[in-house]
Amino acid sequence: CHVSLCGRSVFMKEFSKKYLDLLNGEFKSLNLTRINNEEEFYAKQIIDSVYPYTDIDFIKDTYDKSDLVVDVGFGGGFPLLPLAYKLRSKKFVGFEARRKKSDAVQLIANKLSLGNVKTYHYRIETVHFNKSCTISFKAVGKIEDFLSKIYASTDVNVIFFKGPNLYELEKVPDKLLGFKKVFEKSYPMDLTEGRNIVVYHGRNVPRGTQKNLVNFSTLI
Repeated sequence: CHVSLCGRSVFMKEFSKKYLDLLNGEFKSLNLTRINNEEEFYAKQIIDSVYPYTDIDFIKDTYDKSDLVVDVGFGGGFPLLPLAYKLRSKKFVGFEARRKKSDAVQLIANKLSLGNVKTYHYRIETVHFNKSCTISFKAVGKIEDFLSKIYASTDVNVIFFKGPNLYELEKVPDKLLGFKKVFEKSYPMDLTEGRNIVVYHGRNVPRGTQKNLVNFSTLI
């Protein structure tokens, strides 16, 4: 059955409204979301961000076992801020290539009282993951491209939030550069065309000669 909004009327609704009010108000000029309708925003941004955690056991276990969660290319803050709101005990780090968006989402996190969030204007290929974490990517590019950018000297889990036409648009390798696919699931969503989620695990994934990298441990 479809992931329905029925029965979720209280679930994160207040957070969703405050978030959208900020995006449509103080931060409107930055165009951080194209969705202005309250119900649509709740479905396509908030529920879409947290559903894998709340309703898919493997994803829940993956996040629960990680003290540190990284979101790459978060744009307007998705799934970074909804997950940080849901998982208050976890530390969240966001990497965004566009400084204006990184700075704006940090301000939004502060206004939403999310003290467990830090955002940075970094590209993932400039970071050395020297502490175990779970890394998420939502609609930011191809799986092969981003796995090849990750340099880790410890265990990392990588979660890709993908659209319904995943296999028509790109390859989904079982193994790549030290990463192994450990989970995959397709699921329908109300008000959307559905989603695919794919998870990889990597351990000590080198990337040749690395220079001038930022150690992840210094950012948390």
